Amino acid sequence: MIPTEGAITDVPGIRVGHWTDRRAITGCTVVLPDRPAVAGVDVRGGAPGTRDTDLLAPENLVDRIHAVLLTGGSAFGLDAAGGVMRWLEERGHGFAVGNVRVPIVPAAVLFDLWHGDPSIRPDAAAGYAACEAASNDKPAQGNVGAGAGATVGKLFGIERAMKGGIGTASIRVGAVTVAALVAVNATGDVVDPSDGSVLAGARTSADSHHLLDTAAAVLRGDMPPRLQAGMATTIGVVATDAVLDKAQCRKLAAMAHDGLARCINPIHTPIDGDTLFALATGSSGKAGNLTLIGTLAAEVTARAVISAIHHATGLPGLPAARDLGGVL
Repeated sequence: MIPTEGAITDVPGIRVGHWTDRRAITGCTVVLPDRPAVAGVDVRGGAPGTRDTDLLAPENLVDRIHAVLLTGGSAFGLDAAGGVMRWLEERGHGFAVGNVRVPIVPAAVLFDLWHGDPSIRPDAAAGYAACEAASNDKPAQGNVGAGAGATVGKLFGIERAMKGGIGTASIRVGAVTVAALVAVNATGDVVDPSDGSVLAGARTSADSHHLLDTAAAVLRGDMPPRLQAGMATTIGVVATDAVLDKAQCRKLAAMAHDGLARCINPIHTPIDGDTLFALATGSSGKAGNLTLIGTLAAEVTARAVISAIHHATGLPGLPAARDLGGVL
């Protein structure tokens, strides 16, 4: 098992807050830098649900953001960004436009309407509450925030899936910290990069605690009877205290996706909306070597995914890895 220590809050000036609704089994998570941070994004899945991602292109005007929102509730959950904006506006944060300040809050959603009450989704009040809960402490992991209703191993249907969640990890090398926070809600299985073993994913049947191994099943010609579009998605944030510009942040987000590819199989499918944001606070004062920081970002993203599975707890009819003995 790869190490999963640390948290995205190990990057100085980064706070994280969760809002979770146990009735709906959904939630949202906000990442709040103390000061506006340079940001980029890379969207790899074929069914994304996002907000304000176009403005993160290097050629576009705004070069810093005030928060990132990760949320459940499918596209409905984007309403939670309004609450994050209100919380920031009340505190005087935002991009100055005349006498008005407009907080910049990029967001990404995942589909978690399988369980609980699907009519309850993160809304503006939920986003505001997540900001109120934000702190520099290591955030809770597993079935909280954007990971509350996350599931994995859905290629052969939700009835054979397992519980996903949200996880975090960090690495410090020299004077620079690189960290990740990932809500794991994948179509594919989650595998241990150290040996390729499946930790959580599709089961052999709806009432089984035995893993199918999705990739092996497809290779031998065992195909799912149907594919349900847009009902997965792994979303997350990588952050560093190195000094990076907007173009470098976009590349950092792209390199972090390699971490997803190491431990989720399949990944970046047409029925996932996989999206990663990258933040650079610059608080270390050290210019970032993108090759090295990107390498660390891929590693820490993989660690965050494994940590999400490690901390996930099962729901009725939806076991977690710990229920199978896969994670101790």
